[in-house]
Amino acid sequence: MFVVLLEFSDNRDQAGQFMDGHNAWLKRGFDDGVFVLSGSLQPRTGGAIIAHNTALSDLRNRVNEDPFVAEKIVMADIIEITPARTDARLDFLLDGGQ
Repeated sequence: MFVVLLEFSDNRDQAGQFMDGHNAWLKRGFDDGVFVLSGSLQPRTGGAIIAHNTALSDLRNRVNEDPFVAEKIVMADIIEITPARTDARLDFLLDGGQ
């Protein structure tokens, strides 16, 4: 399981021109079963994604395809977590999803 932090860079003011591509990229991540949560960091400093069912190298490649990353609107940091215990509603994160 991974947490992807997307923190705005100095190019933040260009985000609007790449928002449609970023949203399409997010949708692909959900459609592919890799992303399970996305949202904004507060106070509006970027975004975060929880990902699973993927290898770190594959996730890095996927993150690099985000137009926000490619255009340096955000800087991406991927944090790997090995879940040991969850609330029952999140047990699917324990069953081999990397």
